[in-house]
Parts: sequence; structure tokens; C-alpha cells
Amino acid sequence: MPGLRIRGVDQGAIQVKKLSHYDSAGGARMVDVSAKAETKRTARAHAFVRIAPRVLKELPRNPKGNPLEIARIAGIFAAKRTSELIPLCHPLMLSYADVEVTVEKKGVRIVATASTTAQTGVEMEALTAAAVAALTVYDMTKALDKSIEIHDVYLLEKTGGKSGEFRRKGKS
Repeated sequence: MPGLRIRGVDQGAIQVKKLSHYDSAGGARMVDVSAKAETKRTARAHAFVRIAPRVLKELPRNPKGNPLEIARIAGIFAAKRTSELIPLCHPLMLSYADVEVTVEKKGVRIVATASTTAQTGVEMEALTAAAVAALTVYDMTKALDKSIEIHDVYLLEKTGGKSGEFRRKGKS
């Protein structure tokens, strides 16, 4: 559809027919998944919080509590509330959500997992969990260093659904 505009954005090379969250006139819409089969769907997402070594050493003595455990719980909670944060996401009944938080030499690595049996995928739930867990690590440690950085929020893998499996190459 040459010349189609979505809320003032020229589409150029974007293939509008592949963007299911837009109707034929370019308006945003929630995708109707009622005709899709329910299948088991899983997703894993990643985030990294770059933290100075001196701040990493202080993590166990944080007066707010254990920032890694708080981040893990915040990520799980966020996965369950994704549809309240991302306007066009379907509310999903998750069968599983977890967040692994690992301290490394240069910071904290976060890997979030979500799964369900539903008509739509859980990529956004896993990504939201990873991002919120990373933001929580920042919140719990910002008093020690405001220059903490959140990097590399991305989907690692997803299974199920019509589009099949996706595994990011070179990442685990």
C-alpha cells in the first residue's frame, strides 16, 4: 500500500500487511486471535545491567533488601501484568513465569521465561519480565551509582504458534 500513513509516519519500505496491529486504514488495533488454535507457547528474554565492581560488592549489604531477589519477583509480577502495560497485548493466563538473575564480573545478567497454552505468544511477557527486573536492579542500587546502565534487552527464543520456533543465533 504505497503512501499509506500510520499516525503520521510514512511507511516507506515497511510491509504494512505484515504488521498485524494495524488495520487497513493504518489505525492501531488489537489482533483478533479467536480463530487461532491454542498451543503451548514459551519465550525466553534477556537483559543486562552494567554495574561498577564496587557497587556489585555492595549488593549483599543493600539496606533496601536483596536487590536480586526483589528484581526476580518484580520480573515475575511484570510478566503477569504485561497486558496492563503494553496497550495491544492480549491478557494471558501464564502457566509459568520465572526470572534468573546472575551476578557477573561487569554486572547482572537477567533471563526471563514465560509459558502458556493460548492462542497468542508470550514473547512480550518474557521481554517485560526481563526489562522490569533490570529496572528493579537499577532502582535498588541507584543510591550507590547513578551511572548504572541497562543493555541488551532482547528475545532469546520462542516456541509454539503459527510462526514456529525462533532462536537467536550466538546467544543462549
